[in-house]
Parts: sequence; structure tokens; C-alpha cells
Amino acid sequence: QLQLVESGGGLVQPGGSLTLSCTASGFTLNSYAVAWFRQAPGKEREGVALISSSGGQTNYGDAVKGRFNIARDNAKNTIFLQMMNLKPEDTAIYYCAAARTYMTAIEKYSYWGQGIQVTVSS
Repeated sequence: QLQLVESGGGLVQPGGSLTLSCTASGFTLNSYAVAWFRQAPGKEREGVALISSSGGQTNYGDAVKGRFNIARDNAKNTIFLQMMNLKPEDTAIYYCAAARTYMTAIEKYSYWGQGIQVTVSS
């Protein structure tokens, strides 16, 4: 079965850090660009971070620039999202998704994880 599985979410206090992982099973991620998206209650899904298949290019949403870092370990078939200085407005369900092309439309993402909750609250 081809799937992406997120892990590492949870509850963290404002100013804290979390690292999310996205692991592929049934296929290899090294030929895919991978993005993290998030969706908060009542809001549209938004792009958070994107990394090219080689890892040589990255892109971040304005809301997370300077606080989040995306990286990949192709040997482990895993993408990471390091989140620092977390704010309550970062609270959302976070999804990873894979696409054949870097910087592509959301409809082009072929594989999606089930999502994982991140809650930032004191």
C-alpha cells in the first residue's frame, strides 16, 4: 500500500519546539518533492514548507519563515519539519504530501498523509 505517515505531533507551549516526520511506505520518496500543509479549524489549507527531491531547494510560507525548517533523509525515506518558536496560531492539522514536480499546484500532489494534530497552548 502506497502511503505517507506523519508522526511527532502533540501539545506544546508557546515558544516551544516540535519536529514532525513524514515517512513513505510502498514507494520511495527520493524522486518526489514533498510539502507540508496545515489546516486550522474554519480556515483553508495552506502551504507551510516545500523541499525538492534532492533537498537542494526549499520554500516556506510567510507565516513560518525563520521558525520552521524542512529537511529530508532519502536513505530513511523520511521528510522532517522542525518547528521552533511555536505560536498559538500554528495550531492546526499538519499534512505531508508528495508530488513529482517542485512548486506545483496542490492538485498535483499524488500522495497525502492522514494528518497529525499540532496544538500550541499554555
